[in-house]
Amino acid sequence: MKIGNIKFQKYPVFLAPMEDVTDPTFRYMCKQFGVDMMYTEFISAEGLIRNGEKGLRKLDLWKAERPIGIQIYGANIEPMVEAAKMVEQAKPDILDLNYGCPVKKIAGRGAGSGLLREVDKMIEMTSKIIDAVKIPVTAKTRIGWNNEEINIQDVAERLQETGIQALTIHGRTKVQMYKGTADWDTIKSVVDNPKITMPIIGNGDIDSAIVAKQRFEETGVDAIMVGRGSIGKPWLFKEIRHYLDTGEILPSPTVTERVEMAKIHLAKSIEWKQEYGGVMTMRRHFVHYFKGIPNFKDTRLKLLTTVPPKEVYEILDFISDKYGYFRPD
Repeated sequence: MKIGNIKFQKYPVFLAPMEDVTDPTFRYMCKQFGVDMMYTEFISAEGLIRNGEKGLRKLDLWKAERPIGIQIYGANIEPMVEAAKMVEQAKPDILDLNYGCPVKKIAGRGAGSGLLREVDKMIEMTSKIIDAVKIPVTAKTRIGWNNEEINIQDVAERLQETGIQALTIHGRTKVQMYKGTADWDTIKSVVDNPKITMPIIGNGDIDSAIVAKQRFEETGVDAIMVGRGSIGKPWLFKEIRHYLDTGEILPSPTVTERVEMAKIHLAKSIEWKQEYGGVMTMRRHFVHYFKGIPNFKDTRLKLLTTVPPKEVYEILDFISDKYGYFRPD
C-alpha cells in the first residue's frame, strides 16, 4: 500500500487522530511500539488561521514521528483551504480532512460528519484543498448520518474523483457517536466496490490483536486505524504487529512494565504541558494503563486525584511494588 511516496509494509496499522489524546507525548509512546503511521490531534481550520495558540502548537512535529499526518476540520471552504496551506508549511507527510467527527460542537456547525449531509460542499472543499497544496491529501469519514442515510458508497466514489489518495472509514453513523458496534460489513462493501481503487483504511472497535487480524482478513482493507482502543495502551501496536507477523499472542505487560511505561509517558507529558497540564492529561491514560487490576479502587482514586508529580510517581512506585508481575487481561 502507498499513500503519495510513502510505502507501507503489509497490514499497516495507524494511530487515529484524537482530540486531547494524540499529542506528541502519546505519539512518542505509540512510536516506540511500532505504529506504522500516526496523526496529530485534529485542528480547527478557523482557529488555525486566527493564529490560535492551541491550534498552532498542534503543528509541532518531531522527526522521529514520521510518517505523520495532520488532520484539519471546518465547515467553510475558504478557511479550510487557507488552513491547508498553513499545514503544508509544517511539512507533514499527509494532510487529512476530518469529515467524520460526530460531536455536536463540530458536526452541529456543519463540520466533521456534518458534511455527510452536504456532500456537494464536501467535494468542492476537497477539490479546492487538493489544488492548493502539493502534499498528499486523504480524508476520514463515517458510513453516513444515520441508519436511513448511509451514503458512504457515493461519498467514497466522489471523494476518489477529487484525487484524494486514501480514505479512512469509521464504521458508525454520525448519530451513533461511539455507541453500539462498528459496521465493518459496510466498510467491506466499499472495499469490494469495483469503482474504488484508492486505499481504504478501516476504523472502529479495534482493541486487540485478534480483532485487528480479523478485520484485515474479513474485509480486505488496505490498513486499519486504531483509536480509543489504544488510549493508555500504547503497547497494543506491538501486540497487533507481532500477531499479524507471527500468529502468536504476546503476553500482556506486567504491572511493573506498565508502571515503567506510565512513568516515561508522564515525564514526556510534563515536559510538553508543564506539571499541572501534564498530570491532568495523563489521568485518562492512567485509567487504562492499570485496567483489570483487582482491588484497585482506592489506589485508582488516589492516582486520579493527585496533582503534585512527585506524589504521582510515588503512587506509581506503590502500584509496582504491590502488584509486580501480575498481568491484567
